[in-house]
Amino acid sequence: MQDHRRLGRELELFHSDPLVGAGLPIWLPKGAAARRAVEDYLLDLERRHGYQHVYSPPLAKAEMYYRSGHLPHYADDMFPPMELDADNAFVLRPSLCPHHAAVFAARGRSYRELPLRVGEIGGQYRAERSGVLGGLSRVRAISLNDGHVFCADDQVEAEVLAALEVMREAHRALGFAPASWRLSLRGDGPKYVDDPPMWARATAVLRGALEAAGVDYVEAANEAAFYGPKIDIQLLDHAGRESTLATVQVDYYMPKRFELSYVDSDGARKRPVMVHRSAAGSMERLFAHLIEVHDGAFPAWFAPVQLEILPIGDADVRGFAGRARALGLRVEESYDGSLAARIRDAAQRRVPFVAVLGAKEVSSGTVSLRSRDGSVAVRSVADALEFLANACAAPKQDEALAPSVSM
Repeated sequence: MQDHRRLGRELELFHSDPLVGAGLPIWLPKGAAARRAVEDYLLDLERRHGYQHVYSPPLAKAEMYYRSGHLPHYADDMFPPMELDADNAFVLRPSLCPHHAAVFAARGRSYRELPLRVGEIGGQYRAERSGVLGGLSRVRAISLNDGHVFCADDQVEAEVLAALEVMREAHRALGFAPASWRLSLRGDGPKYVDDPPMWARATAVLRGALEAAGVDYVEAANEAAFYGPKIDIQLLDHAGRESTLATVQVDYYMPKRFELSYVDSDGARKRPVMVHRSAAGSMERLFAHLIEVHDGAFPAWFAPVQLEILPIGDADVRGFAGRARALGLRVEESYDGSLAARIRDAAQRRVPFVAVLGAKEVSSGTVSLRSRDGSVAVRSVADALEFLANACAAPKQDEALAPSVSM
């Protein structure tokens, strides 16, 4: 496993510019292409699991974060308020949960709508110290694959288990397994909301879900969110350092703070429970791990360039390239240098498939396909395009464990 910062530079995935600032990486075209493919997969996965997606702004009035508890309990990790005028201070959000509470509160809700699953890949901001920033693994501007489930009391454990299953499916498709599972519990002091019965209730739900899921886990005090305990999915980087990627949290606190309610079957108003979950964590930390665990050789479905076309001589490859792009493949053409040098260059850049076309192939309607594992096959253009479309397609439900396609 190699350092993602070095691979990120070599493969032109992301860039840190001193004029932009530490902890604020720029996603270069190749990194952005890979990230977009993963985001599209995650949004599709969540839709298939009943999520509705929203957009929300990356800042709000300071009043929202007083109500959510972030400013009283989490202010040291937040950027300072921006005073726009005497009556309005705005804050870059440290999390998306207050905005998703506002989605639930946008209109009256009935028990028939529960569980209501809301998802978003949205920006949030943490005032991290310069000394802890590094590559994509620790940043100040975070793009989080976030979701919140609003449900009744008797639905909470089932929703936690469902969130764990979404995580497992996503991680299989992305090609990694967690290093460990952790039940993160509260510690002492003013960092945490002082409501012992609430904490005991939420902890019992998460512990029960972990037991039902058959997961081996460790417990860690003083690692909870300020409003509730959480299940954390832990990863190890190239140096053996541990970090949290995905999480599930049970929250009885914010629904009360935002006065959320729904009408139950008996006509009475009830308070929903809020389940916070992130299947894949932030795009930044996720890709720090994916770059390292795959050594930059991403699975074909989210590789930045899926097919490199290498013409020989004056062979006209525009027709083949156009048909490949029409199938949605990410295609580049390489003309400079000898064929052997171009093949080596594509291998160094971890391109999954290389197509070699000369005058002979163009006239016979064939293409020589080379895969990243070294296999070579001569196929008709139609067969090659069908093969590539299948080999580069994002996994669907229950396909995440399927073996890779062989030529």
